[in-house]
Amino acid sequence: MSVLGLILSLLLGAARRRDFIQRETIERQRRELEDRVRDLDQATERLHIERAKSDALLRNVLPEPIAARLKEMQGAIADSFREVTVLFADVEGFTPMASKLEPEQVVGMLNEVFTEFDQLAEKHGLEKIKTIGDAYMVAGGLPEPRGDHAIAIAEMAIDMMKSLPKLRTPNGDPLNLRIGIHTGPVVAGVIGKRKFSYDLWGDTVNTASRMESHGTSGRIHVTAAFRKALGDHYELEDRGPISLKGKGELSTFFLIGRAQTKEHPEGRLLLDAPR
Repeated sequence: MSVLGLILSLLLGAARRRDFIQRETIERQRRELEDRVRDLDQATERLHIERAKSDALLRNVLPEPIAARLKEMQGAIADSFREVTVLFADVEGFTPMASKLEPEQVVGMLNEVFTEFDQLAEKHGLEKIKTIGDAYMVAGGLPEPRGDHAIAIAEMAIDMMKSLPKLRTPNGDPLNLRIGIHTGPVVAGVIGKRKFSYDLWGDTVNTASRMESHGTSGRIHVTAAFRKALGDHYELEDRGPISLKGKGELSTFFLIGRAQTKEHPEGRLLLDAPR
């Protein structure tokens, strides 16, 4: 082989090695890029999953419209509602009963009771507000206004009373409830920056709570404002006026059940409720 041929051969070999190295480099970079894209896709998918979990948790803590607003804005959320209905329910004799039970039994009993009430709130399209010890608070007509908020609360109150036979203490004893209901204006919203909760404020809340605390075991104690909002669809018993601190005398009633009508000739009376 001539010197020129040797030189050409060496140059050709070098070019081939260079091409091979370039191809290998490009292939390695392609694989690395694919790996990075795959890792990015997986990270994005994990982010979507975690965000979905966070959104689900937020919706479980707050009403969905409020959760959506909270994600879009900073600061307190406050809305005024001209008329809603608020219900408080309390387990009769809970404090002395709980003192005789183990902590796990108390929590288990309340979990069973409140889970039942949560299902009823969902059934009737109502908004659970919170639990306070052994008290359960639910409202109708917010965060989305609805014209039948009083009727929906009445139906839930009746169903709560009807659920009692299947709810027992750990010792097998029956549970009794006091329920209080009032209709009126409230302010509702979310305040603070940690441990968010949707809450209500105003005299309507205080009066509903007073209806419960001044009520009678096994009865649904309601105000004249609630009675007016119900219309003629339900049967109520006049309890007469009661004296409330800071409010004076207030006319109150006991909700018995759905009135007998042509559409509902059998009615929906709580026949086993004390009269």
